[in-house]
Amino acid sequence: MALHKGAGNGRRLSVSPFLGVTDPLGSMQLAPPVHRLGDGPVAAETAYQLIHDELMLDGSAKLNLATFVTTSMEVQATRLMTECLDKNMIDKDEYPQTAELERRCVAILADLWHAPDPDLAVGCSTTGSSEACMLAGMALKRRWMRRNPERYAAGARPNLVMGVNVQVCWDKFCTFWEIEARTAPMEGERFHLDAEQAVALCDENTIGVVGVLGSTFDGSYEPIAEICAALDELQERTGLDIPVHVDGASGGMVAPFLDPELVWDFRLPRVASINTSGHKYGLVYPGVGWALWRDQESLPQELVFRVNYLGGEMPTFALNFSRPGAQVAAQYYILLRLGREGFKAVQGACREVATYLAGEIGKLGCFRLLTHGDQLPVFAFTTTEDVPFDVFDVSRRLRERGWQVPAYTFPADREDLSVLRVVCRNGFSRDLADLLLTDLNRLLPELRRQPVPLKELGMPVHEGFHH
Repeated sequence: MALHKGAGNGRRLSVSPFLGVTDPLGSMQLAPPVHRLGDGPVAAETAYQLIHDELMLDGSAKLNLATFVTTSMEVQATRLMTECLDKNMIDKDEYPQTAELERRCVAILADLWHAPDPDLAVGCSTTGSSEACMLAGMALKRRWMRRNPERYAAGARPNLVMGVNVQVCWDKFCTFWEIEARTAPMEGERFHLDAEQAVALCDENTIGVVGVLGSTFDGSYEPIAEICAALDELQERTGLDIPVHVDGASGGMVAPFLDPELVWDFRLPRVASINTSGHKYGLVYPGVGWALWRDQESLPQELVFRVNYLGGEMPTFALNFSRPGAQVAAQYYILLRLGREGFKAVQGACREVATYLAGEIGKLGCFRLLTHGDQLPVFAFTTTEDVPFDVFDVSRRLRERGWQVPAYTFPADREDLSVLRVVCRNGFSRDLADLLLTDLNRLLPELRRQPVPLKELGMPVHEGFHH
């Protein structure tokens, strides 16, 4: 969540006299402060209209090709969420049926991800994948501490192995819980972690390896099975038993339906835990995530608190306490509504649009595709060396038409590579893809007439997306 500072500049909101239904003059005199509490109340309709008008300055969610987050749900799902807005997810004694829906979602995901015994798998809902990753990381650290009490007591610093392409929540986890982040840099056309890099970074202080099923940088899957096989061989050779956590924030709700032959989940004995974002390709409005462990042994019980809350005892493992139950109800609605075939159709449509759009952009002659949208419905591309514009120029010009297509630079050791990335979500149709192509084709002649990329003329570069 972004960190803000209060501006405190004394600015006030101006109010149209027509917002005062019975007293226009009174509304003209009303000027609520922006960064301080006003002296008195404002009429409900006036407060609504003031905020509504400001929010019109936000971009269109439908045209936001930067975000993985769900921007479209059926009216029935929205109605269900509205009915549950006042339910506190943590109060399972007062809202036992909402808690039951959460339990059903965990069981469905355990089965979907091939837990050895879905009835023995444990899991919980979270506010999103970031919290789910924190919980999974805590479990990895505690299991390592159990196995290495003397080394930990002597001051050994645990480490976590991952690719530099991981989402920033993993950097936060390592900082918050005093873990050494061992990140494999990118190299050449390898944009994520592979088996060789993973094993090379492991030692006796490694609490686990994070494999990402769907990199936010380019939409590619990391080779989870190959990483697990390499760690199996490492254990045979050295005795080091290092578990794997799969960050399936996006791919965890895509691969089971579109790539059922891909082995990445609990079918691999080394995979101890998996997370996903219900509010990404789980097709629910933000924010909801899920964290699952293959069995009770994978989640140290000392991390689970048994809380007496409003007359009932309940186990809880979360960083948050009070939070809304609406998203959990909506997640169960989506699972119930679609089933396997429905998910396959929805995610398949997203991938079809992604591969079509990537293919058409590749034909334009001034772009080079890094990925093609055939794993996650996401692809990244960059400009060719012979054009007088760069990805930041393209992103800036597309935004003039309302399209939010992020441009950003890759991390170590590929800081030389800047790309555009397109995320195709449910609701981004083939028709919208064609409109994007039309606008892109309209802009290219103007971009080609530039002498050089605008950043070379002093134009500040705006990174359109932060990982």
